[in-house]
Amino acid sequence: MENLERHYETPAGVVKALDGVTFEIYEGERVILLGPSGSGKTTLLNCLSALDSPTGGEYTFTSAKMEEMDQVPRNNSEKMTSFRRENIGYVFQFFNLLQDLTVLENILLIQELAGKKDPARAKELLKLVGLEAETNRFPGEISGGQQQRVAIARSIAKRPTLLLGDELTGNLDTETSNKVMEALVSACKQENITSVFVTHDEGLVKYATRVIRIDSGKIVSDEQTNNDS
Repeated sequence: MENLERHYETPAGVVKALDGVTFEIYEGERVILLGPSGSGKTTLLNCLSALDSPTGGEYTFTSAKMEEMDQVPRNNSEKMTSFRRENIGYVFQFFNLLQDLTVLENILLIQELAGKKDPARAKELLKLVGLEAETNRFPGEISGGQQQRVAIARSIAKRPTLLLGDELTGNLDTETSNKVMEALVSACKQENITSVFVTHDEGLVKYATRVIRIDSGKIVSDEQTNNDS
């Protein structure tokens, strides 16, 4: 991202949610975006995922398959949807699992939508996040932390190049949050997935290889951690 801007017109004037953001993320990094409420971190995540279009600046993306730089589509919903389907995995704060499907079926559905249905891989992903024993249970029959681990397995089922998360431990206690993040780190390492997560929880820094702090739409610090990559 180079000099990225996302401005909103409001009755009170222009709101600069992103105000000239520049950075580069490298393959295999686990990046945490830290900042207070209203700092612009979720807007930045939405631009990374092509859920939102920046109003200025450039965003280029290296496809692991194509091995070349492409300008990410903007202001074209069909092309943006295609980009997300091919490149992006997303883990939400609210697990968004389909309650009438089993844990395994939730993952198989995502694979099918991506044209990559593979029951053996789906089961392997559940094992990777420590839920091989919960395959045939429904989301309502397992804990919130377990549901979030299902969501992680589901998000990487289509082999995304980039995995994004927005306050993915926001509804979990500290112990459960640690279990979820440990499962996430393990999955990203094994699947060689680059990841970027938004949080306001300083305690999650230990799971990142890099921490970018945002305030008032600007990057105020960008530091590598000593965590293994």
